[in-house]
Amino acid sequence: MLWENIIGQEEIKTKLQHSIKEGRISHAQLFSGPEGSGTLALAIAYAREVLCHATNTQCHLKVDKLQHPDLHFAFPYSATDSVKKPLAKYLLNDWRSFIEENIYGNLSDWMAHLGIEKKQGIIPVDEADEIIKTLALNSYEGGYKIMIIWQPEMMTTSAANKLLKILEEPPQKTLFLLVTEREDLLLQTITSRCQLVKIPKLSQQAIQEYLIKQTIPTEKAQHIAFLSQGNLREALHLLNDEEHLFDQYFVTWVRKAFMAAKTPTVLKDLIDWSNQIASWSRSEQKDFLNYCSEIFRQALLKTYQSEELVFVQINAEGFKWQGFAPFIHGANIEDILNEINEASYHIERNGNAKIILLDLSIKLTRYLHRKTA
Repeated sequence: MLWENIIGQEEIKTKLQHSIKEGRISHAQLFSGPEGSGTLALAIAYAREVLCHATNTQCHLKVDKLQHPDLHFAFPYSATDSVKKPLAKYLLNDWRSFIEENIYGNLSDWMAHLGIEKKQGIIPVDEADEIIKTLALNSYEGGYKIMIIWQPEMMTTSAANKLLKILEEPPQKTLFLLVTEREDLLLQTITSRCQLVKIPKLSQQAIQEYLIKQTIPTEKAQHIAFLSQGNLREALHLLNDEEHLFDQYFVTWVRKAFMAAKTPTVLKDLIDWSNQIASWSRSEQKDFLNYCSEIFRQALLKTYQSEELVFVQINAEGFKWQGFAPFIHGANIEDILNEINEASYHIERNGNAKIILLDLSIKLTRYLHRKTA
């Protein structure tokens, strides 16, 4: 991964490059940033520069193919049809193809890539043992040994505790790069042993410029960049969402939720809606909830007459902003967004999507009928 191929994040890239040139390489670093911000891409680019001299073409090639003998990876996984008792080293071919196709992807994307999207990925204690064993060996090429741990928040407590000593006192010329989207879920004993590299979400401008380079028309690029809220993964998803299915499901949901307060029989429709969304992959469910959050934010802007900031066009029969927006206001927007975020969190943690989505729908019914203050 070349620095110049990473979208945006110019300030972070400069700081990381300077730290290497000045020899300030902390033995354990935590790259922490929101989904779609490029945390993994930055970690791999950093590892490439640490391992390879500027003129070492062979070294660069090995890192770019993720085949350098001193560059190691650990990541969440679960048993697959082909690998019943997995370790990260047995899934490296899948990992390389995932990185090549979707380096801005999240854990749900990775599990879907493995064909086990309905399973919960973890980093078990066996993987911690493997990390320690791997790093006890000498460097193949005489320089650093680098271990990139992606999504370390998915380590079991036993695995995390087993790594504490090596994180604090690693073998000579050993570098840990932990890459997380949820720093808050990591054990404090892990974070306290790492130097924090805080990575912000991407700017709207960076995403827009990237999309335009992919020959996306400027107006569409602007629209997607705005909706994606600094998340390149979300931007790419929106780019590929040509059928506007989310529009239809959102409008159906809001209409049924509004009607349910006065027509209890509509509750069955909300159950059917919840079951339908629950049949999707976790990744699709989370994408849909993120989309819903953005629509509610746009409705709030419409309510308070910030017309110039409303980019979204909803392609669903009979939907009109002027009919919907007045029901979203300062008295209910915070609760609606909090409940959507809570639902997304529990879905990510492998909760029962049918129950989570139905509970969210019932709460939405109440919030939509709340009077403005």
